[in-house]
Amino acid sequence: MNPTATPPTRPDRTPHEEVSMTATATPTARCDRSFFNAQAIQALDPFGLDDALADLPALNARADVPALTALLQHMTAQYKHLTLLDAESTHATMRDFGIVLGSLKRHGVEPLSVVPHLEPILLDLGGQHDMVPRDTVLHYTVWNPDGERRRLYTGDPQERELQDAVTNVFPHLSASLALSDSLADLDPRDVRFAPLAMHLARTSEVMVDTIDRVTQHVSPIFFAQTMRPYFEEIHVNGRAYLGPAAAQVPLWLIDITLWASDRSHPAYEHFLQESLQYSPPSWRAFYAAHSARPSLVTKVSALLASDAHQHDRNLLRSADALTALLRTLKVFRGRHLGIARRAYAEDVRLYEHGSGGAPIELLKTITQLTKENEAAVRARVGGRPGGHAPARGEVGSGA
Repeated sequence: MNPTATPPTRPDRTPHEEVSMTATATPTARCDRSFFNAQAIQALDPFGLDDALADLPALNARADVPALTALLQHMTAQYKHLTLLDAESTHATMRDFGIVLGSLKRHGVEPLSVVPHLEPILLDLGGQHDMVPRDTVLHYTVWNPDGERRRLYTGDPQERELQDAVTNVFPHLSASLALSDSLADLDPRDVRFAPLAMHLARTSEVMVDTIDRVTQHVSPIFFAQTMRPYFEEIHVNGRAYLGPAAAQVPLWLIDITLWASDRSHPAYEHFLQESLQYSPPSWRAFYAAHSARPSLVTKVSALLASDAHQHDRNLLRSADALTALLRTLKVFRGRHLGIARRAYAEDVRLYEHGSGGAPIELLKTITQLTKENEAAVRARVGGRPGGHAPARGEVGSGA
């Protein structure tokens, strides 16, 4: 898949709509501002169905397909009466459609087979913002209201923990894009490189804290047997689109600049190509801009291999900071792999592959690649005078 390609559009799209699609797809268009206006999206109840959607856990518990179908038909009929004044309104609308779509599919019903008139609506909602024509992890977590208005499949406190985990990580992952972008433009011998890399490492520590909380509060059996079925793919316009699982959370934002642009594995590259479509346009543009550039690990390793730079203290600090960042990501990957192994153990799992469509073997591969890149930088630093683990107050000192 072309990472900059747009999702499928309606054949009857007007010229005005096509222009809007093109404008939204450009990297600078609106900077995806609506995607980060979470509170405004959460506050909206476009269909006026807060109470009805609060009953979804009960409908799902008794597998009430007729009631779910009737609800989706009602929403589809009401769509033409909605006044969607801004991007936030369209995101909230897709969010509320999505939770019902996933509920029907969990009970073995392809949603558009029972509500076919919804298809052009999904294509329109997705196309307006250059996104896929169904809900994503952003709709299900970050843009989901809190408290009693929370859209839930099951109502189990463990489901809320999973949603909150993504919501908590999202701002830090978003910030990591800006930090990674800045690092990619700096020479590793620049005095600013090491402190920026350490800041990115500390930002990434939130992911480790979050996955530790998930491990404490969410049972692998609950995820594998209760939640996983709600993230099954649905078909829209002849294509399959995965459900809003946490696998869509783009840790590759860090990976691609750190090591994955030129030190990856074909299986990971294939997974990225498939996963990109579920990300906001600016994140896909970020991938397109950085995937063909030398990674930070490659740049630092090449400089460390040169005798001309062996005494460069800024370079050594930069290498130490990259090692700290890779170590943090290695810990996160290890935790994630441990959870996945328990959730997809033979006596627990209902599916062979994870909710993002990837097998456990891919997680093992990514974890191993992260370890290898950490070891590569560490080995280069270990052979140079002054190589050491940076103290927090030291990485930014000295020129």
